[in-house]
Amino acid sequence: MAYLINNDCTACATCIDDCPANAISVGEIYKIDPDLCTDCGNCADLCPLNAIHPE
Repeated sequence: MAYLINNDCTACATCIDDCPANAISVGEIYKIDPDLCTDCGNCADLCPLNAIHPE
């Protein structure tokens, strides 16, 4: 099950460097590629806005 980033994302970049699968892409609101996401949860644990949740 992949993680999703909701509209609360401010593109702070906190999650990007800690994604072991490089599944997060940069944009106004970041996106997680469900085909690359390994469901590790690192991004959700690090997000200061709790904008990342399991699908």
